[in-house]
Amino acid sequence: MSKNPSFLAIDLGAESGRAVLGCLENNILSMEEIHRFANGPIAVGSSLYWNTLKLWDEIQASIHMATQKAGPDLVSLGVDTWGVDFALLGEGDELLGNPHHYRDSRNDGMLAEAFRRVPKEEIYRQTGIQFMQINSLYQLLSMRIHQPSILDTAQTFLTIPDLFNFWLTGVKASEFSISTTTQCYDPTRKAWATDLLSRLDIPAHIFQAIVPSGTRLGALRQSAAPELVGRAIEVIATTCHDTASAVAAVPANQPGYIFLSSGTWSLMGIEIPGPIINAKGVEYNLTNEGGANGTIRLLKNISGLWLLQECRREWARHGQTYDYGELTRLAESAAPFHSLVRTSDSRFLAPGDMTLRIRAYCAESQQPVPESVGEVCRCILESLALEYRTIAVQLEEMVGHGLPVIHIIGGGSRNRLLNQFTANATGKTVIAGPVEATSIGNILIQAISMGMLGSIQEGRALVRRSFDLEPYSPMDALTWEKAYDRYRNLPVS
Repeated sequence: MSKNPSFLAIDLGAESGRAVLGCLENNILSMEEIHRFANGPIAVGSSLYWNTLKLWDEIQASIHMATQKAGPDLVSLGVDTWGVDFALLGEGDELLGNPHHYRDSRNDGMLAEAFRRVPKEEIYRQTGIQFMQINSLYQLLSMRIHQPSILDTAQTFLTIPDLFNFWLTGVKASEFSISTTTQCYDPTRKAWATDLLSRLDIPAHIFQAIVPSGTRLGALRQSAAPELVGRAIEVIATTCHDTASAVAAVPANQPGYIFLSSGTWSLMGIEIPGPIINAKGVEYNLTNEGGANGTIRLLKNISGLWLLQECRREWARHGQTYDYGELTRLAESAAPFHSLVRTSDSRFLAPGDMTLRIRAYCAESQQPVPESVGEVCRCILESLALEYRTIAVQLEEMVGHGLPVIHIIGGGSRNRLLNQFTANATGKTVIAGPVEATSIGNILIQAISMGMLGSIQEGRALVRRSFDLEPYSPMDALTWEKAYDRYRNLPVS
């Protein structure tokens, strides 16, 4: 075994994918991005898909680059991705169609249809998962209604990272953290929710055995990397849900904190030993998802920087190109609290025309309409911070005590203005970083699996030693309290 082992994290996000090499040397973890590539929805007619085969090609290219860079020091690799989306395999393990994107319109109306068949409270009791039409459960229900022949033909259900792990190793398995995002899993029974699946006429036999995060699936097979004949590179079912990987890298040194994984989606929650499934969870639409060491992440999915990303794309289509630093500076110079939007409003879920939707929301709620780029950006960032306040209050109520610190991790932790707004809105100390939390957590789980770290706690201490963190203290408490009162009274559909 190498004295300075390297690990390859393949992190697939909703906008881009990347391959990151992590190296352990002298009790410090160093990280190097060796490959980045585009990702996103592909529209065909009225449907949205993922370009799964292109992603597989990029994974293979990433492995080749990693072996060229790290040589014999590369000991393992792990794949993490977004949640909820999946592939179906048929006879001979062939793909039955291209996997759909979670924002596909086929999911429209499926929540109401599911509740018609099984009461909402019963679905939550069996799964403990936030109700979102993007969840695998409602995608499968849509297939039962609109594409029953495909569902009847299917022999295997694999989430996106499980699919790639299968192609890498030949092993079909469902990793714990990604399985829990589907709303097809019962966290109390620690098994697939077979009763619920049966009542929705979704075949339970297609679901694979669930394995713990950090399971060693086996060596990378030759068909996945033909040039590596004779090399034994272990494939780890790391924390395959990207947020679970990010949370594994939270640099906390004591309990009583909130994590906020900030990116396209913001995922805000706490780590707890087991699920909390009760009436308040239904009311607040909180989710119980799996994490490292079999823990549960009690959290809320929030639209996050998606609104800003969509506005940026829209401006670019009209010839106005901004980087995120420019957008932040424009927001900082705009007047505070000019207008606010409820970021969870359903109109903001689908891509396209985001500035028009924001302006329409403000007009309908009798607020000033943001016109300039800076006004739109400030509206988004202030609204996000106030949404974080809403979720923080709910989490504290669920556990019955205060949570004085928020750890912001992921790409959004670079947005200093949003970090300060979050501290102001919540009245809590914010600690920002590390930016590369998802890749770091992916690598920590690999290192634990390979026996090179002893525990998550040891891994988090490694993160504190290896990466810069930035604290923020709350300011302007009275001003933000007034804004919060205004925010809570805004409509949401």
